[in-house]
Amino acid sequence: MTDPVSRTILLLDIEKYSDRDDIEQAYLRRMLYDVADRTLERAGIDERLRLRADRGDSVMELIDANASVTALLRALLTEVPAQLHAVNRMASSSAQIRLRGVVATGYVAVDEHDGWVGSDLNHACRLLDAQLLRTALRERRDDFALCVSESVHTGIVRHGHAGIPAEDFHPVTVDSKNGPLRAWLHGPVPGAGDDHSEKGGTSVPGASSGERPAPRRDQPGAQAPEAPAARPSAPPAGAVFHFDGGAPTFGGSLVGGDQHGVSGGQVTGDVHLGGSGGESA
Repeated sequence: MTDPVSRTILLLDIEKYSDRDDIEQAYLRRMLYDVADRTLERAGIDERLRLRADRGDSVMELIDANASVTALLRALLTEVPAQLHAVNRMASSSAQIRLRGVVATGYVAVDEHDGWVGSDLNHACRLLDAQLLRTALRERRDDFALCVSESVHTGIVRHGHAGIPAEDFHPVTVDSKNGPLRAWLHGPVPGAGDDHSEKGGTSVPGASSGERPAPRRDQPGAQAPEAPAARPSAPPAGAVFHFDGGAPTFGGSLVGGDQHGVSGGQVTGDVHLGGSGGESA
């Protein structure tokens, strides 16, 4: 086995390939190879800088690390959709070709059987096979869904090179046998209401709670919220005295109820309520 060498990994896979008959599959394979070759040619990547492996419904390309990943991404975002549109507008419904794609980087070795070995390659294959990427393609009107690895996003995409709009890539996390894999999906992330057992990059506040925000006061038809019903007031603390006529008199210094005309200070001695000439008890 050769020593692992840094490579750019390109994977392209045909949607619903196994649903077609032999004649249709042969046609789709020819279209797949044609799309891959034209895209790499547009990116300026010579055949001498590539190794190709055939996987039936998919093609795997190991590209020399010195080839421009920026040019490859730009070609994938422009050339692939244009080619697929040109092919599909002339093809029957059973011969329509739609592709999932992955671009990653990593170290890959070649064994004595010309097989490719490397955990980075395994991770790229996991991304290609992820349900989230399959759903993303199924929900789109166009014919191509592209996902890039975290390293490709960090090194290329996030810098906003010409023809590679960083804002069009969204973080996703997909499940795999090797644990969660973080990647970046080009275009809309499948709806949060679908159960893909995989996660998009951002969550919408309140999306899963079913709660609806209260209408704003300045919106047409909005009604002011009803004031809460008044709670009965608690009885006043302390002693409560009821007088039904007469001239009650209290000895000592007991004062009950509201005091009017007394501001601060201390009240001492006998307090007479209800009349001015009552005698002390």
